Amino acid sequence: MTNEQAGFGRIMEIMRRLRGPGGCPWDAEQTHESLKRYLLEEAYEVIEAIDAGSPEMLREELGDLLLQPVFHAVVAEERGAFAMADVLERLAEKLVSRHPHVFGDQVVRTSDEQIENWERIKQEEKAQERRSALAGVPAHLPALMRAQKVTEKASRVGFDWARVDEVHAKVMEELAEFEEAMAAGNQQRMEAELGDLLFAIVNLGRFLALNPEEALRKTIERFTRRFSHIEETLHGRGVALKDASLAEMEALWEEAKTQESGD
Repeated sequence: MTNEQAGFGRIMEIMRRLRGPGGCPWDAEQTHESLKRYLLEEAYEVIEAIDAGSPEMLREELGDLLLQPVFHAVVAEERGAFAMADVLERLAEKLVSRHPHVFGDQVVRTSDEQIENWERIKQEEKAQERRSALAGVPAHLPALMRAQKVTEKASRVGFDWARVDEVHAKVMEELAEFEEAMAAGNQQRMEAELGDLLFAIVNLGRFLALNPEEALRKTIERFTRRFSHIEETLHGRGVALKDASLAEMEALWEEAKTQESGD
């Protein structure tokens, strides 16, 4: 038995004990539903660790993330639905079947060819249960991420713009329609046009090989850093945020931007 196998087996046994008689009351009360939020939280904490560039932090957060499928598998095992061995076996089958260029005699020359091949195999595997070309995109994904995946799937069946300038023109068209809705003061139409504008921007990002979810996340981080600079500087001057003028805050905002560009 390898160290990986022994370690994984130990984690499974610890989880079973936590859920069993004499274990942890909190762990024993959890269900698939109650655990959903933790799965998302741990995934985002892994992303934060990657961005931090810290191997130690990433090791820690990967362990926390791994706990979630272990937890779900033990809950399912107790109900007689499936066991972790079933999860791992199905995963192994998919990895082999979706890489025929590695485990078979098919030839794949580029990563783009592999993406197309992967999607084709998935569609064949799920032909009986999924008929739409857009099927398989989780409904609970963050909206920008879901929009990107939907447009990627539509693109693979030929429903797409031909050139990036066409996508840019669509963004400008949607912006104009949003401005018209603003001028009319129609709240319902504004919401619809704002959605169309965001969707078009996601498409533009896809054409430029930019991840809209990642781009927005980094913008939020920059905003947070710069706003923190405003708060900390004003606090050092003995000025409450609510008492500062907009001009003062904007000057500190620009100061923070300058400091970032100089780093």
